[in-house]
Amino acid sequence: MARLLFRLSNVPDEEIVEVRQLLEAHGFDTYETRAGFWGLGVAAIWLRDETQYEAARQVLDDYQEALGARMRQERDRLASRGEAPTLGGRLLRHPLRVGLVTIAALAIIAISVLPFLGLIDGLSR
Repeated sequence: MARLLFRLSNVPDEEIVEVRQLLEAHGFDTYETRAGFWGLGVAAIWLRDETQYEAARQVLDDYQEALGARMRQERDRLASRGEAPTLGGRLLRHPLRVGLVTIAALAIIAISVLPFLGLIDGLSR
C-alpha cells in the first residue's frame, strides 16, 4: 500500500525538483498526486512500497537538514552584507501592498473584537 512521503503544498519548485531527483537517485518507487483545480486533493509525493518508508524518510530528513543549513548560511551572508529582507525594506519597495495588508489586518482585528466590546457595553447598563 502506498504511503504519503512528502507534501508539495507551499514548496518551491526548485525544492520539488531536488526531492524528485533525490528519490530517483536512491531508487525509491514514487508517484505524485496534485491538489486539483479546486485544491481539494493532496499535492504530494507518495511511496509505492511502504517497506521502504524508513529509508526514504531518512534520505528526506538528511536532505531537509542540509537545505536548512544552506538557507541559514544564505540568510547570514545576506544579513552581513546588509541585503537581508526586512520589514522596512519591503515597506520602501512595496508601500501600497504593505499598507493594504496592514489595513486588512486591522479590519480583521476590529471585526473580531467589536462584538465583545458591544457585549461589555451591554452588560454595564
